[in-house]
Amino acid sequence: MKIAYQGIEGSYSESCAKELYPESLTIPCKTFDDVFSKANEDEKIRAIIPESNKTTGNIGVEYLIFKYRLNIYQEKFFKINHHLLGLPGSKIENIKNVYSHAQGLSQCSKFIRKNNFIENVRADTAGSAKFISENKTITDAAIASKESAKIYNLDILSSNIEDEKGNVTRFLVMGKPIIQPELKKENYITSFLFKLKSKPAALYSALSGFAIQGVNLTKLQSYPEKNSFSSYFFLCDLEGHIEEPKVQKSLEELGLHCEDFHVLGVFISDKFRDK
Repeated sequence: MKIAYQGIEGSYSESCAKELYPESLTIPCKTFDDVFSKANEDEKIRAIIPESNKTTGNIGVEYLIFKYRLNIYQEKFFKINHHLLGLPGSKIENIKNVYSHAQGLSQCSKFIRKNNFIENVRADTAGSAKFISENKTITDAAIASKESAKIYNLDILSSNIEDEKGNVTRFLVMGKPIIQPELKKENYITSFLFKLKSKPAALYSALSGFAIQGVNLTKLQSYPEKNSFSSYFFLCDLEGHIEEPKVQKSLEELGLHCEDFHVLGVFISDKFRDK
């Protein structure tokens, strides 16, 4: 299997892909748009995307989910442990500048403030580690993974520096072909997006079917369409398989109020949700 991810070797996305599919060939991409594009153009390529983080919320890929509408095959709640990485021989008391992805910096904000580091945002965590390795400035450090320390020959100056020790990111595995699991004795998530017709109390009316059928929504978020502040679409996850009668009835009711409706995928719920 080929899996495209944003970043370079040593990124959390690649680590998550390797944990899910150890024999996979991972394809680094510069941007999230590039990841979606590759999976959209080649049906043999899967995309792995960080969708949200337990501590800092949404990663910011919703507009790409709406744009490409790839099918979701799997979710994975992946433990994120951040480490402060510096050049061999460097010491934490000498560090002035810290580099990482915006999410990495945000997830380690307490540690950064405590040490009075100057934050520098870069495209990804592993790329920050590579930058430190190549730039060779003893007062610079990166926030990245343990794998990045090994790959780019850096010392771990401090381990597990994230603000929340239960720091978890939800990743989605996506692709072009529509593949749906058979309904069995499993817990499922059905993911979809929709845009409502312009009428009063549209959202209230659209969601009433879920309450009547007893279907639980685990995610409901609104996002403005591109170049618009008056037109919104919604991303939604519900507990259940689309072939379950109560799910079908609630989605049929929703459809009556929609201008646009698209099922993004049906997949087995990650066991992490049971905790």
